[in-house]
Parts: sequence; structure tokens; C-alpha cells
Amino acid sequence: MLRQILSKIPRNSGNSDSPELARSNSYITAGSHVHRSTGFNSGIGRPCTPKRASSAIFPASVVAGIEPLLPFKSAPNSEKMNLFVSKVSLCCVTFDFSDGTKNSIEKDVKRQILLELLDFVASGSIRFSEPAILAMCRMCSTNLFRVFPPNYRSIPSSSGEHDDDDPVFCSAWPHLQIIYDLLLKFITSSCLDAKVAKKYIDHSFILKLLDLFDSEDPRERECLKTILHRVYGKFMVHRPLIRKDISNIFYQFVFETERHNGITELLEIFGSIISGFALPLKQEHKIFLQRVLIPLHKPKSLGVYFHQLSYCVTQFIDKDPSLSNVVIRGLLKYWPITNSQKEVMFLDELKDILEEINMVEFQKVMVPLFWRIGHCINSFHFQVAERALLFWNKDQIVSLILHNRHVILPIILPALEKNAQNHWNPSILNLTLNVRKMIMDVDHMFFMTCHIHFKDEEAKLSESAEKRKKTWQRLENAANLRPITRTTNDVVIPLATSISSKVIS
Repeated sequence: MLRQILSKIPRNSGNSDSPELARSNSYITAGSHVHRSTGFNSGIGRPCTPKRASSAIFPASVVAGIEPLLPFKSAPNSEKMNLFVSKVSLCCVTFDFSDGTKNSIEKDVKRQILLELLDFVASGSIRFSEPAILAMCRMCSTNLFRVFPPNYRSIPSSSGEHDDDDPVFCSAWPHLQIIYDLLLKFITSSCLDAKVAKKYIDHSFILKLLDLFDSEDPRERECLKTILHRVYGKFMVHRPLIRKDISNIFYQFVFETERHNGITELLEIFGSIISGFALPLKQEHKIFLQRVLIPLHKPKSLGVYFHQLSYCVTQFIDKDPSLSNVVIRGLLKYWPITNSQKEVMFLDELKDILEEINMVEFQKVMVPLFWRIGHCINSFHFQVAERALLFWNKDQIVSLILHNRHVILPIILPALEKNAQNHWNPSILNLTLNVRKMIMDVDHMFFMTCHIHFKDEEAKLSESAEKRKKTWQRLENAANLRPITRTTNDVVIPLATSISSKVIS
């Protein structure tokens, strides 16, 4: 039945007539046919075409003479690692899972072998040899690493929703899941020597793992997140490279494509990485915050990964409170002007930061910060105005505002007065009046001074607007008394200039 499967396993030609191989082939029923697929297809017809390298070449001295269908419990301990290599090598054969009726027997045999390997690795009975590590990495590369088709789905909106809300599931997932579980058990096994394994779970292997984060199947991305986190924890030598490679994915997403399916999962990984940073923070970590995390607030699809991004930023501020100044200035730089949903997210993040900020850092940014908050208070989008006014419900933020009221109140009072006069939403009007009363109760004299100044400025603006309106009216009247009949440029300009000069005089 499986003659063709074993024929796919590379062998040294010098050992092709060995009696051990003859005994192995005697277990195989003749006439079975194994189809080598060109890739896995997704459940809705999108090809997940693997990018294949050259065939894996396994040491003949390890594979030869071992019957891969022999159960581990039936093999002596001295041969179990060779049997492991033989079974792993057999699983390098791939199939097309887009057609469930094709090669069903062979697929089932492979599935049983993978499950047996999973149980063996989980048992942790024998320390893995170097050929076993090599075979395992090559099997995972053959089955998992592939190039995804172009993503033609629309960019998600700021709320985090695609026009097509249905996730895309890969038809090969039941098969891939076992391999991912096997790889996870293998990496976390106490029988795996990290010093030996780092030669095969190398930078190239990790890069290909990161490429898989663009999978449209959320189940695959979740497995990859767990595996990459374990790799980061076990292989310390690869940590700088992993951080750099993830940063490059973020750079490409922010500044080039704005399309990537795994930003949320990568930020979740980084959230746990940041929590483990030693103090004081290295300069490279601060640069990551400034050049990667803050610009990630720019894309339209912020809603997809906002909570994970906000958590990462908060982790940095918890580690080093002086970075709150940098973060707030970055948020003001990328502040959305025409996207109210993103404004609500920015205000929520600002609220969390202001609850942790110290007085010194707050005073560095309070002028531009409350200038922006004043604009939000006057927003016609009631959720934006509501989020801005709810800052006064937080005791820590109120304490900062009142301590610096002589700077903040002249900035914020005009926005409060405009809302109190003509905002369309009753709940916003009530919140505005509550905030106004709170400030008045704390320092009535200064409030009245600012209020008088606001009225004076408003009167000056009204007078200036009225004067400008009258000037334009005189200009229109003068133009009506002396209509322009000629249309050439050299005549029209002098006539218009003469009329305006008379009106102004």
C-alpha cells in the first residue's frame, strides 16, 4: 500500500539493495499510488501554494533498516530515535487537501503517524539527537512553509471590520494543526537541547515562520503566536533577530501596504516581550516605541489591533514613565482629523496614559494636549465630545488639571462655553455644564477672570467679523455701481483694483 510513500524518502544509492530495506519493503502492499501535491488549497478555493525547496536529504545510515510503521512501544530503546527519524521522514510526503476524495488512505496513514509522533514527543522519554532535530525541522518546513496568494480583500475599516466579515479557513487545517502541535511540543520539550537545535531552528527558519503570520486562517495565526513565543523564550540567541524581523513587518505594514493579517498576533507577542524588558530600558527599545509602535496608530485598520497596541504602549510607560511625553506627542502627531471612530480610540488611550503620567511629564505636553482636547469637546460627533468630557471623571486627571489650572483653563474654557451655548446633543450639554461647574467651584475668581477674558475675545471676534462683512458689502455695492464690461485680463485687474481701493479708502 505504501511502497510509493517509502520511495519518496531519499536514500543513498549504495544502500539500495540492503537486506534491511528489503525487509522494510516487505511490509508494503504493492500497487498503491501516492500523489505529491503542489500545495494546500483554502476552504473557499484560494490556493495556499507551498514554495518548495529542494528535496530533503536525510542521512541514509539513520533511515535505512527502520520500519516506519513499527509502533514506538514495539521498538527497543536503542532504536527509538532512529524510528523517530524514519517516521518524520515519511511525513515529508505532501498531499492536496482541496480534494477530500484524493489519496484518502495515504492521508489517513500520514495522520496516524503524525499523531504517534506527537505522543512520542510529549512523553519526553529520550533526548533528541542531532539527526532527529534536522529531520523534524525539514519535515515542518516541507509541510508548513508556503507562499500565500495575493490578498485581494478590502482594507478593514477603523472599527476593525472587513467588508467581507467571514474568515477564510484553509481546507488543510486538520492536517496542519497536528504538525503545529507537534512542532510546539518539540520546541518546548525538555529533551531538546537548545544549543544543538539553534543550528536548525535558525534565522531562516524563523523568518519563514513569521511569513506564515499573513495567513488568513485565524487558527493558524493563533498556533504560530504560541510557537514563536516559545522559540523566543528558549533560544535567547535569536531574540534580537526576532524583534528586528517583527519590526520590519510593522514597517512594511505602516509605510507601504497597510495589509497584513497577523498584526494583532505579533503585537500580542511583543506585549509579553516588553513586560520582560530589564530596566533601564535599552535605547533600541525606546527607538522601537518611537519608530514602530507610535506610527502603528496611523493605518485605517487601527481598530483591528488597537487593544494590543495600546497594551504595548502602556507597558513601555510602566517601565519608563518619562516615555509618556514621547507617546502623547506621537498621538498628537497622528491625530485623526476626519475619522471620528479613530478619535474615540485615541482619546481612550490618552485617558489611560494620563492616569499613569507624572506631573513633570504632564507639564511638558499639557498645552498642545488640551488644545486638542478642546477641539474634541466641540466635536459634532457626540461620542468624541463625550470621551473628551469624561476625562473629568478620573480623579488622577482632575488632580493634574486643577494643579495646572492657570495654564489649562484659558485653553479649555472657550470650548466649554461654546458647547454650553449651542451643542446639539443634550447629554453633551449636561456634561459640559457639570465640568464647567466643577472648575468654577474650585477657583471661582480665576474662572470669572477667564470668563471675562473669553467674553472680551468673543466680542472682538464678533466686531472683526462684522467689520469684514461690511467691507465686503461696500465692495459689492461699488461693483454694482460700476459694472465691468471688458473681459481682458489687462483691463479687468486695474478696474477691480480701483474699485477696491475706493471702498477701502
